[in-house]
Amino acid sequence: MQDVPESSRYEIRDGDRVLGHAAYRREGGRVVFTHTEVDPETEGTGVGSRLVRGALDDVRARQEHAVPQCSFVRGWIEKHPDYADLVDTAP
Repeated sequence: MQDVPESSRYEIRDGDRVLGHAAYRREGGRVVFTHTEVDPETEGTGVGSRLVRGALDDVRARQEHAVPQCSFVRGWIEKHPDYADLVDTAP
Protein backbone atom coordinates (compact mmCIF):
# COMPACT_ATOMS: atom_id res chain seq x y z
CA MET A 1 0.00 0.00 0.00
CA GLN A 2 1.31 3.44 -0.82
CA ASP A 3 0.11 6.98 -0.66
CA VAL A 4 -0.03 8.63 -4.08
CA PRO A 5 -0.62 12.28 -3.10
CA GLU A 6 -0.50 13.59 -6.68
CA SER A 7 -3.58 11.42 -7.35
CA SER A 8 -5.11 12.01 -3.89
CA ARG A 9 -5.38 8.31 -3.17
CA TYR A 10 -3.82 5.33 -1.50
CA GLU A 11 -3.10 2.41 -3.81
CA ILE A 12 -2.44 -1.26 -3.35
CA ARG A 13 -0.50 -2.86 -6.20
CA ASP A 14 0.84 -6.10 -7.52
CA GLY A 15 3.83 -4.88 -9.50
CA ASP A 16 2.53 -2.33 -12.00
CA ARG A 17 -1.08 -3.47 -11.61
CA VAL A 18 -3.31 -1.39 -9.32
CA LEU A 19 -5.47 -3.82 -7.34
CA GLY A 20 -7.38 -1.13 -5.50
CA HIS A 21 -7.41 2.46 -4.37
CA ALA A 22 -8.91 4.63 -1.66
CA ALA A 23 -9.51 8.20 -2.82
CA TYR A 24 -9.24 11.04 -0.32
CA ARG A 25 -8.80 14.74 0.18
CA ARG A 26 -6.73 16.26 2.95
CA GLU A 27 -8.25 19.07 4.99
CA GLY A 28 -6.21 20.53 7.85
CA GLY A 29 -5.08 17.38 9.63
CA ARG A 30 -8.02 15.33 8.40
CA VAL A 31 -8.08 12.74 5.63
CA VAL A 32 -11.56 12.57 4.11
CA PHE A 33 -11.99 9.16 2.47
CA THR A 34 -14.45 9.60 -0.39
CA HIS A 35 -14.35 6.38 -2.39
CA THR A 36 -12.72 2.95 -2.29
CA GLU A 37 -12.53 0.61 -5.23
CA VAL A 38 -10.90 -2.78 -5.81
CA ASP A 39 -10.32 -4.67 -9.02
CA PRO A 40 -13.34 -6.98 -9.48
CA GLU A 41 -10.95 -9.92 -9.94
CA THR A 42 -9.62 -9.40 -6.41
CA GLU A 43 -12.93 -8.89 -4.59
CA GLY A 44 -13.28 -11.16 -1.60
CA THR A 45 -9.54 -11.75 -1.26
CA GLY A 46 -8.85 -9.17 1.46
CA VAL A 47 -7.26 -6.60 -0.85
CA GLY A 48 -9.71 -3.91 0.24
CA SER A 49 -9.09 -4.63 3.91
CA ARG A 50 -5.31 -4.50 3.48
CA LEU A 51 -5.69 -1.23 1.58
CA VAL A 52 -7.82 0.43 4.25
CA ARG A 53 -5.69 -0.86 7.12
CA GLY A 54 -2.54 0.47 5.43
CA ALA A 55 -4.15 3.83 4.68
CA LEU A 56 -5.38 4.22 8.26
CA ASP A 57 -2.00 3.17 9.63
CA ASP A 58 -0.50 5.97 7.54
CA VAL A 59 -3.10 8.43 8.85
CA ARG A 60 -2.16 7.40 12.40
CA ALA A 61 1.58 7.73 11.69
CA ARG A 62 1.01 11.27 10.39
CA GLN A 63 -1.03 12.07 13.51
CA GLU A 64 -4.05 12.95 11.41
CA HIS A 65 -7.70 11.97 11.71
CA ALA A 66 -9.94 10.13 9.26
CA VAL A 67 -13.35 11.17 8.01
CA PRO A 68 -14.86 8.00 6.49
CA GLN A 69 -17.40 9.34 3.99
CA CYS A 70 -16.82 6.19 1.95
CA SER A 71 -19.10 3.37 3.12
CA PHE A 72 -16.36 0.74 2.74
CA VAL A 73 -13.94 2.64 4.98
CA ARG A 74 -16.71 3.42 7.47
CA GLY A 75 -17.78 -0.25 7.59
CA TRP A 76 -14.19 -1.43 7.97
CA ILE A 77 -13.63 0.88 10.94
CA GLU A 78 -16.87 -0.36 12.54
CA LYS A 79 -15.51 -3.93 12.31
CA HIS A 80 -12.11 -2.86 13.70
CA PRO A 81 -12.84 -0.67 16.74
CA ASP A 82 -9.12 -0.31 17.48
CA TYR A 83 -9.14 2.24 14.64
CA ALA A 84 -12.17 4.19 15.93
CA ASP A 85 -9.91 6.69 17.70
CA LEU A 86 -8.84 7.98 14.28
CA VAL A 87 -12.34 9.04 13.29
CA ASP A 88 -12.97 12.77 13.39
CA THR A 89 -16.63 13.32 14.14
CA ALA A 90 -16.47 17.13 14.11
CA PRO A 91 -18.54 18.78 11.37
